[in-house]
Amino acid sequence: MASVKVAIVTGGNKGIGLAIVRALCKHFMGDVYLTARNTKLGEEAVKALKEKEGLSPLFHQLDINDLQSIRTLGSFLKEKYGGIDVLINNAGIAFKGADPTPFGIQAHVTLKTNFFATRDICNELLPQIKPQGRVVNVSSVLSSSALQGCSPELRKVFRRDNITEEELVTLMEKFVEDAKKGIHQKEGWPNTAYGVSKVGVTVLSRIQARELNEKRKSDGILLNACCPGWVRTDMAGPNAPKSPDEGAETPVYLALLPNNAESPHGEFVIEKKVVPW
Repeated sequence: MASVKVAIVTGGNKGIGLAIVRALCKHFMGDVYLTARNTKLGEEAVKALKEKEGLSPLFHQLDINDLQSIRTLGSFLKEKYGGIDVLINNAGIAFKGADPTPFGIQAHVTLKTNFFATRDICNELLPQIKPQGRVVNVSSVLSSSALQGCSPELRKVFRRDNITEEELVTLMEKFVEDAKKGIHQKEGWPNTAYGVSKVGVTVLSRIQARELNEKRKSDGILLNACCPGWVRTDMAGPNAPKSPDEGAETPVYLALLPNNAESPHGEFVIEKKVVPW
């Protein structure tokens, strides 16, 4: 099976993730895995794509908050395919605006999934990305507005070309601690846990791309962060202007960049265009 290409989509059972799986099934020459934390919901989504749309996705359980679950998927892919061709890190959460959960808890829960678990997936699976592989970290335009809401000192650090993963992790941990103490705004943070979590994802993507350049330059791997736009999902609500299929367009575009492409890489991409960070 090592000659068969394989694509993995996290958080694939609904919303943008499901739309990404649908598009990859139509346009990616290889096996497409819809992964989800809940096996029942994941298998139901795969069944619907098969029976109602004539597509052939495969299912594998994946809870990005569970390191063992990530490693189980990694071992399976290594054994069956010899690595990974496309990885789309789409899984994420957001509290609704009116949610009464204390902000400190929202910060802890949101960053645990959106930043720290995404980082775990990357640390475990990036070494398995094959030459000419494509990695897409689904971020948000809210990372840009959250960056603008940071103090000038924090903005400067988040924009530095040589920021390290360790520095970024320390800052994300500090945000959670500051939020729990109720001093995050005083410390220069914006009042959005989701926005800060996506600042983390965008900056992490820039760091990962830089490291790929340093360690695997000749492999032609392209890794980017993107914003799918404001999409009608359970997370964003029914009033958003885009359908999930429209939201999937930029992530899928980045996943299917041709083999000879050299860019974009390490960029933040909205509507298939690189935007300044």
